[in-house]
Amino acid sequence: MRRLVFSAVALLLATTAFSQTICIDPGHPSEVGSGTKGKKLTELSLAWQVAKRLEKKLLEVGYKVVLTKKSEKEFVANKDRALIANKAWAALSVRLHADAGTGTGFAVYYPDRQGKADGVTGPAIPLLRKIRPMASTFHRIFASTLRGELKDNGLKPDKATAVGAKHGALKGSIHSTVPVVLVEMCVLQNPKDEAWISQPANQDKMAEALAQATMQAVGKVPRKKRFPLRHGTMRTDGKPL
Repeated sequence: MRRLVFSAVALLLATTAFSQTICIDPGHPSEVGSGTKGKKLTELSLAWQVAKRLEKKLLEVGYKVVLTKKSEKEFVANKDRALIANKAWAALSVRLHADAGTGTGFAVYYPDRQGKADGVTGPAIPLLRKIRPMASTFHRIFASTLRGELKDNGLKPDKATAVGAKHGALKGSIHSTVPVVLVEMCVLQNPKDEAWISQPANQDKMAEALAQATMQAVGKVPRKKRFPLRHGTMRTDGKPL
């Protein structure tokens, strides 16, 4: 009986420790609009397509996944997107966007200080300390996986964005109680960037880079990969019951 109780407790702890949830936030539409556009591709469409590819990859290796919207054109305010990740106790919230302007390449953003919006000050200081090394790892793996494909514009604080400069951090970060990063996957108004990301094979490369970066940033292997449990429940001495 004691062995059965021990096995049940061990299995519960394994499930709790390693079956992690990732929140994927495909950008727009929100209170700031429907996003930027290239000549053929929209940010709204791109973020959704890559999000679904990323979701599939993470599910395949054992993560639980929550998306912040149920369809491409569903309106969700940035505050509510953060609250969805919070409610899911996400190990990481990955926000997907594409940039406008005359530049090229990708960038990763994270909150490095507290901001203020909607009467809220956040993220909490302890969370900021947790996010910084996670964001650094995320960017390093993401950039390494995409090396030679797009220009790496670096790891940047939220404050480097227009909204972040106004509020101190992005609204999606301010309302977060879980780790969060935002990825500008390319500059969609750059013809070369748009041509690259328009290819399904390259969207899959982007999703793979995001998946690898997410897994390394979170730092734990999902239960499905860590505990195959091929021989049934084990006794305390490691032999099958």
